[in-house]
Amino acid sequence: MWDEAVTKYDFGPSHPMDPVRLALTMGLVRALEVDRAMEVRAAKPAGDSTLRLVHREDYVAAVRAASADPGSADGGYGLGTVDDPAFAGMHEASALIAGQSVAAAEAIWRGEAQHAVNFAGGLHHAMPGGAAGFCIYNDAALAIARLLELGAERVAYVDVDVHHGDGVQAAFWDDPRVLTVSLHEHPRTLFPQTGWPEETGGPAAEGTAVNVALPAGTGDEGWLRAFHATVPELLAEFRPQVLVTQHGADTHFEDPLAHLAVSLDAQRAVQEACHGLAHEHAGGRWLALGGGGYAVVDVVPRSWTHLVAIAAHRPVAPDTVVPDSWRDEVYARTRQPAPARMTDGRTPQWRDWDAGYDPADRTDQAVLATRRAVFPLRGLLA
Repeated sequence: MWDEAVTKYDFGPSHPMDPVRLALTMGLVRALEVDRAMEVRAAKPAGDSTLRLVHREDYVAAVRAASADPGSADGGYGLGTVDDPAFAGMHEASALIAGQSVAAAEAIWRGEAQHAVNFAGGLHHAMPGGAAGFCIYNDAALAIARLLELGAERVAYVDVDVHHGDGVQAAFWDDPRVLTVSLHEHPRTLFPQTGWPEETGGPAAEGTAVNVALPAGTGDEGWLRAFHATVPELLAEFRPQVLVTQHGADTHFEDPLAHLAVSLDAQRAVQEACHGLAHEHAGGRWLALGGGGYAVVDVVPRSWTHLVAIAAHRPVAPDTVVPDSWRDEVYARTRQPAPARMTDGRTPQWRDWDAGYDPADRTDQAVLATRRAVFPLRGLLA
């Protein structure tokens, strides 16, 4: 899903969420000719009736008002803040991104596509009644809500952004049809200070919210071990009809806003794993979204190009040299040098959970806390 106008989702020149990351990602997709292996579509902005699947009517009205007159933004809705400055056209740009995710979900459900990617999406912090964490409309939650409206009975959402997927969890907190799984940096050390393992879902949906809170400094081995110690077993039990995944690139060791130490190679490995899990447990129905990521030249475009290529069944080899044409584009847009190869040149490995638990290892402690909190609620062994 791509429309150049998504780059108008722009909080200003001093904001870390620079829309150049989106343009550079699409540029790299084209430079590597990945787009030739898939259909590139654009969708209309989400209308009010779609937005109200998740967001309150008064909040949508507040976004529209701030969009028309940024100076009038109502801080009570999280608008006009340091994280979410109001800007002209904010509603239109936000609704356009949401529209891409919703249309992708519709295409998957109707059998028009097996996989779909909206790397401009993944704005997982927006709440029903407010903006938060650089997110105005929660396109991930809207896509899931639309799947439910179309008749889906089980949708799984897996979020590997460095920040907790709090807005999606909140939207479906008490809905047993949606399983939300979030792997993120521990809330003690990172926004939004939620996503504790004890957060397991509302009274009508206990065991449908899963949170793996990883210690700051977690690298490839621990991150991959935590993913494989939780996600595959949960998906096998839940049997989703559609898998929605959020691939914020801010877990990377170069990201300026967080404290994990994950490589591009590990991010690519999780993307491959999600693709395989969609085929294994969801009939291949897979919607992949972007998310955070603030190393906008060195990390985000390469990570999300791998994601697009995996979804297109045309994966890019890790040792692929970055095309000169894209390097020139990077310099022209940013005056920064571009990376030379498609990953960090690592070969990430991890120990399977079945190989044994180390009680002194902080990552293992985090995984065990999650398994103990939620696995018995799903009839699984902790």
